[in-house]
Amino acid sequence: MDVQQTHFSAQEIAGLAKRIDRPIVLVGMMGTGKSSVGRRLASLFHCPFVDADEEIEHSAQMSIPEIFETYGEDYFRDGERRVIARLIDDTEGCRVIATGGGAFCNPETRALILDRALTIWLDSEVETLVERTSRKDNRPLLKDGNPREILARLREERRPHYEQAPIHVLSGPGPHVQTINKVLQGISQWL
Repeated sequence: MDVQQTHFSAQEIAGLAKRIDRPIVLVGMMGTGKSSVGRRLASLFHCPFVDADEEIEHSAQMSIPEIFETYGEDYFRDGERRVIARLIDDTEGCRVIATGGGAFCNPETRALILDRALTIWLDSEVETLVERTSRKDNRPLLKDGNPREILARLREERRPHYEQAPIHVLSGPGPHVQTINKVLQGISQWL
């Protein structure tokens, strides 16, 4: 389901929050705003927010770039799957979880998220991804090559996985409040 923008009152948001009986998991490419949007969404719903990448770093006692460099991407993806499973299992009612860009591409992780959570695919055009990811130097997959080319390739490769999410929201270059309103509309339609 593709979502258009609408505006919600505080009363409508509170009504949505009462109807949510499972975690909300945000999936999509790096740079789509999963963490920023997730934090704001959790605040609106008065529920906890968890960034899966931060939980992975806490569990491993290493940064994600260090995990990639020391153990490789396969090792990272296995740990990511286990952490996301724990975050979903530890949840009763509403909780917003932002996943890493590749998490939803793992078949086991994707099946778990689709089965046990309300899944929202945050999508962005490549130009928006390039601009947003250039703000931080902690993206291991962008280290070895042209970020624009890598992001375009990854976005196309991962699209079939992301498309399995029941809610699809385009996160444009404007303020995140626009994206949050689209997410609220998507949740409203899904519920």
